[in-house]
Amino acid sequence: MKIINSLFLTLLLAGCGSSTPSIIDNTVFIPKANSTFDWNLQDVDENSSFAEDIDIVDVDAFNTSKETIEALHKRGKKVIAYLSVGSWEVYRPDKDTFPQELLGTKYPGWEEERLLNIKRLDLLAPIMIKRFDMIKSKGFDGIEPDNIDVYTWDSDTNYTGFALTLEDAKHYVDWLIDEAHKRGLSIGQKNAQELSQEYANKFDWALSENAFTLGEEEGMHAYSILGKAVFATEYIDYHNDTNITAYTEKRFKAEVCQKASTLGYTAILKKRNLDSFIIPCP
Repeated sequence: MKIINSLFLTLLLAGCGSSTPSIIDNTVFIPKANSTFDWNLQDVDENSSFAEDIDIVDVDAFNTSKETIEALHKRGKKVIAYLSVGSWEVYRPDKDTFPQELLGTKYPGWEEERLLNIKRLDLLAPIMIKRFDMIKSKGFDGIEPDNIDVYTWDSDTNYTGFALTLEDAKHYVDWLIDEAHKRGLSIGQKNAQELSQEYANKFDWALSENAFTLGEEEGMHAYSILGKAVFATEYIDYHNDTNITAYTEKRFKAEVCQKASTLGYTAILKKRNLDSFIIPCP
C-alpha cells in the first residue's frame, strides 16, 4: 500500500508543470523538486532583496514581521520560518519560559545556545505551541525546525546529559509534524539524513547543510524521488575539525550543480552567517 501511495504522489507532483510550490488541500504546501530557494537569517524587511525567480524564502521566525511576510507574499513568494526546536537561545524573547530541566550543555560553536532535553515533551510542548501559533499568526507558510538532530550529540558520550536517542527524536518530530500540519503549516526535515527513508512521507520537504561537502548528498534522495524539494545548502566558508576545504563558486558549480540536478535537488552556495549572499546553480 505504501508503494502505491508513494507512486501516486510522485506522479501527481510530477504532473504539475509550474516551478511554484504545490498546494495540498489548500492548507499545507509541499514545495516541488527543483523549486527555487533562498535562506537569509539576517534582518529581513519589506525592502530586502530576493531574486524575482525565487519561489521560497527561509527567514527568522522571531525577527521577521508580519508586514514583511505580506510584502514577500505580494511578490509571489512562499515564506518559511527558521526556528530552533532543539536548542535554547539566550537572545530569544521567550528565553525565560524554558524550565532549567530542559537546558543541557552548551552547543559547541554556538556559545549562546544550550541543547534541549527533547524527552521532556511535557515541558517543551507548551513553549513550542506558542511559537507555532506565533508563526501562524504572522502568516508564514511553513517551518524549518533546526536541531532536530540534537540526539546525535549523545551517540557516544552522552554530551547533552540527557542520554537522547534516535527514538526520542522520532517521537519529538512526529509531534512537531502533527502540530505544524494542524495549523496548515508546511514543515521540513533539517539535516538528520538517517530519518529520510522513514520520514519522506511525513515531512513536506528537506533542507541539508554541507551534504555534498561531507559526501552525504544521497541521504535526502527519498524526498526528490517523491517529487518533494530538497534544498541543499553548501557553505563557502565551511570549517570544522576535519579541515575539509570549502566550496568556492567555481568548484561549487563544477562539482555540485550537476550532481544536484541529477538528484533533483535545489543547490545553493551561502556564507555561514546566512545573509543575502547567494550563488545558485545555473
